[in-house]
Amino acid sequence: MKKRVYIVHSIDTEGPLNESLASTFERLEELFGIKNLPRTRDTLAKLQAREIDLGKELTAKIAEALSGHRLRINGTWTEVLAMLDRIMDNRFRQKMPDSQGNGWVYNWHCLDLVGYENNPRRRDLGYHNIFDRYIEVMGEYADCPDGLHFHFHPMSIYRDAHRCATSYINSPELWQIICRKILERNWFPTVFRAGFQAERPDSHWILEQWIPFDCSNMATDTPEELELSVDFRKGRSGDWRRAPADWSVYHPAHDDYQTPGNCRRAISRSLNVMSRTASIDQREVDKAFARADSGKPTIMGLCSHDFRDIGIEVDHVRDMIAKAAEKYPEVEFEYAEALHAFRQVLNLDMSQPALDFTIKLHANPEDDVPYLEIRTRAGKTFGPQPFLALETKARRFIHDNLDFGNEPGVWYYAFHGDTLPLADVRRIGVASNDALGNTCIRTINVADS
Repeated sequence: MKKRVYIVHSIDTEGPLNESLASTFERLEELFGIKNLPRTRDTLAKLQAREIDLGKELTAKIAEALSGHRLRINGTWTEVLAMLDRIMDNRFRQKMPDSQGNGWVYNWHCLDLVGYENNPRRRDLGYHNIFDRYIEVMGEYADCPDGLHFHFHPMSIYRDAHRCATSYINSPELWQIICRKILERNWFPTVFRAGFQAERPDSHWILEQWIPFDCSNMATDTPEELELSVDFRKGRSGDWRRAPADWSVYHPAHDDYQTPGNCRRAISRSLNVMSRTASIDQREVDKAFARADSGKPTIMGLCSHDFRDIGIEVDHVRDMIAKAAEKYPEVEFEYAEALHAFRQVLNLDMSQPALDFTIKLHANPEDDVPYLEIRTRAGKTFGPQPFLALETKARRFIHDNLDFGNEPGVWYYAFHGDTLPLADVRRIGVASNDALGNTCIRTINVADS
C-alpha cells in the first residue's frame, strides 16, 4: 500500500477585496468585540506590536489577526493577476517538487458574487466574472494541473457583499448560479468549499443531492480557541468542533454533517494558511505524514484566498512539508488536484462505467402535456435526481424538481400551468455527477427541437 500524502491546496477564489483603515477597525469590533479605540494607524501599529493590553490571549490573537501578511490585500484585478503571474509560473511551482517531480497544484473554488445591494469593499459583482477570469488565466499555461471547483457565500440579511450568512434556503442566488453554470458555461461542480467553512443542515442536505466531494472541514485539536473570536463563538460561522481532526476523509451522518455516518458525500479536512483561526502548523503537517506512514493514504488540505499573497503561504507550507518529509522518509507526497485526491484516498473503482444519460423533449405528445424525459444509459447519479436548469425566453433561470419514473434511472418533467409552459422556455439543461466524480451535462435549445 502506498504511503502517500496528497497536498490539496484549495483557494477560496473571490477576486479583489478592498479594506480601508476604518474597515479594519470595524472588522476588529465584529471579530473580537474591541470598541472605543481610536481608529488610527498609530493604534493599529500598537495592536500589531501588542502594546495595548487587552488580556494575554486576546492581545496575542488580535496581533496575529493584524499581521502584515493578512493586511496586505489584493484590491484590484491588476494586483490579483500580477500575483497569479508569479505563482502559476512553472519556476515557482517547481521550487520544491513533490515526490513525483511535479510542481505545486492549486484548486480554484470560484465564487459568483450576485444579488447584493451594498458593496463597500468593491468586490467584483456578476455571474461568471471570477470563474471566467480563472478559465482565461488557466488557459494561458499549457497542461495546467489546477482544478476548477465551486465556492458559495449564502446571502447576508442586508445583502452586504462583504458578509457571508449560513442559510442556503434563504439564498435563491444559489440556484441561479448553478443554472447559469450549466446553461451558459456547460459546467457543473464536483468539489465544494463552503463560504466561511459554514455548513448547516440545509446546505448539508443540498450537497447530498448533487456534489460528491466537500473540502470544508476545519476541525482542530483545540476547538476552544475559536471562542476568542466573536464570529466563531458558540458554533457561529464555520462550526466543525465535533468533526474528525485526524486528517481522515469521512462520510457524514444524516443529522449531523460533523460526525461520520452513512451519507453519500465525502468530506475532507482543510486548514487555513497563516490565518487567525484553524491555521496549519508543523505539528499538523507531521500528523498528516504520520497518518500516511501508518498505511492510510491521506489528504492534507490547505485553504487560502486569492485576495492575499498566495505565494508567501505556499512557501510557508513547503518549508513544513520539507521538514515532515525528512522525519518520514518512506512517505511520498503529491501536490494534487482535489478530485484526483478524493478518488485516490477513497480508493474509488474508476473502472466502473461513467454516468451517461439522454434527455428528450416531447413537445407535442398526443395524450399528454409537453414533457422532458431523462433516461440513464450508463452508471448511476450521485443523488436521487439530476439537477434541472431552465431558462425562460425573458432570461430568467429556474431550477425545479423532477418526477420519478417507475424504473430506476428515469425521470420526467412536465411543462404546464403548475410548472412552466413550454412556450416560455428557451433552453433546458440537465446535469449530474456520479459517486466517482464523473459529470454528465445535456442541454436542449427548445427553439431548435
